[in-house]
Amino acid sequence: MKREELAWGFAEIFSELNVEEINELLANNVPLETLDFFNAYAESFADTEELDSYSRQRLPNLLIVGYLLRLLEERLLREDAH
Repeated sequence: MKREELAWGFAEIFSELNVEEINELLANNVPLETLDFFNAYAESFADTEELDSYSRQRLPNLLIVGYLLRLLEERLLREDAH
């Protein structure tokens, strides 16, 4: 599977999750320190780039989705290696 296909498939599945399922996904895969980092980084970036409020609110989520996608890629690569 190509990375682009993986990303679109992940985005489709992620968009269908409810809040409880997203919270469970995050709790099982993303350390709290990483979530804190993404929030702080997004705030700093938004301030530097003078992002509008809509983009500012969505940026941490975008970073987290990117992180989850990378985790998925790494896990699939490990499975393919075995």
